[in-house]
Amino acid sequence: MEKKIIKKLQQAVGKDNLLTSVEDRSCYSYDASGQNFMPDAVALPESTAQVAALLRLAEEHRFPVIPRGAGSGTTGGALPVHGGLIIGFSRMHRILEIDPDNMIAVVEPGVVTGELQAAVKKHGLMYPPDPASLKFCSIGGNAGECAGGPSAVKYGVTRDYIIGLEVVLPNGEIMRTGVRTEKGVVGYDLTRLFIGSEGTLAIFTKLILRLLPLAEDKVTFLLSFSSLAQATGLVAKILTAGLMPCTLEYMDKIAVQVVRNRLSNRLSSLLPEKTAALLLVEFDGSTSEVEQQGERFTEFVRQQKEEGCVLRQAQSEEETQELWLARRSIAPACLSLRPHKIAEDVVVPRSRIPELVNFIEQLAQELNLIILTFGHAGDGNIHVNIMVDKQNEQEYNSGLKAKERLFERVLSMGGTLSGEHGVGITKSPFLSQELDETALSVMRRLKELFDPHNILNPGKIFPA
Repeated sequence: MEKKIIKKLQQAVGKDNLLTSVEDRSCYSYDASGQNFMPDAVALPESTAQVAALLRLAEEHRFPVIPRGAGSGTTGGALPVHGGLIIGFSRMHRILEIDPDNMIAVVEPGVVTGELQAAVKKHGLMYPPDPASLKFCSIGGNAGECAGGPSAVKYGVTRDYIIGLEVVLPNGEIMRTGVRTEKGVVGYDLTRLFIGSEGTLAIFTKLILRLLPLAEDKVTFLLSFSSLAQATGLVAKILTAGLMPCTLEYMDKIAVQVVRNRLSNRLSSLLPEKTAALLLVEFDGSTSEVEQQGERFTEFVRQQKEEGCVLRQAQSEEETQELWLARRSIAPACLSLRPHKIAEDVVVPRSRIPELVNFIEQLAQELNLIILTFGHAGDGNIHVNIMVDKQNEQEYNSGLKAKERLFERVLSMGGTLSGEHGVGITKSPFLSQELDETALSVMRRLKELFDPHNILNPGKIFPA
């Protein structure tokens, strides 16, 4: 990047808010996808006006701009694959408003999801989207990828809770979309268009969020199984029985084992050592509703008469948190198996989860790979981690082959290639397998309409 552009960028955000050293830029060259691309500079704006100024410079000088939250994405969405300027939002992290009467919040994109949840909880409210990385991921990044989480089975995903936006377009214009009300159908729904667009159409600077009353009570159950087919087969039955869990999570044998090995002293009594799979099931609502749902669920499990199935109810908040620690520890813990992983988040109809996990087991055996599965069984969103050592060329190539065959199978089952991680660069080559040419053409034309010079996050979503 030319020195004159660097100087203009410094003028736009302040010298202290522009990072140009190799050491500083390196910190923004990677994300959770495990890939690395060096940006030419990193800007840390503190206001919408500064973001607009940066994009006007990008429009003038035609350099790429990549918005970045916490860098927790797994598909490379925040990587500067063509260099350019990263705009990081760690300094735009204010909760601007919490309106308990109308149950909305207005936040800047750098607000950490878990911190927002804690803040609205003080008002007796909840913000339901809860990705596994909630302690450090940001609302802006969640919106860019349309993040989900365990609560999605009952409450939905990020797009269901963003009702309005302030965005900056690639030419520096500021635009507001959506409403602050429960209803609003004036014009096209541009808010929904931007959610999940992975920073390719506009940059978020404010988000208006819908909140819900905080559930009065919650009960947590752990189901352990001696058979993988038992666990996955029970998922659809739970939901068709009229039970409505707020969480229905699944862990296979390998996922359970790596967590036990990582947190053995604290979890050995909670996670059975000899188990083929686990289901973590929660119900929330009023105390009477939770009690009723808990009793119905206990009776439902008893009536299934599944041999080798053990039901355990968490006896305290501490025990519940221990179980969730186990669930949220899978992603880092699995790296004890191999130094790298190919992490996918496919979705299939709930009734076909048993078929999918059976296929994955056979695939692992056929290709001599370690593949573990876990995730949000309640909405069919299964996380598939293919463990590899990239230094072992044969193993890594087998991992890539497993990914291709996984995608083929998922699509043949009426599923989708991503439930919450997005496309980025890791799924981009497979986009045409799921979307027809007409749909791709319309999407490309929308990109060209908003961003005719391909300034915003180039190289993402669409195949080269």
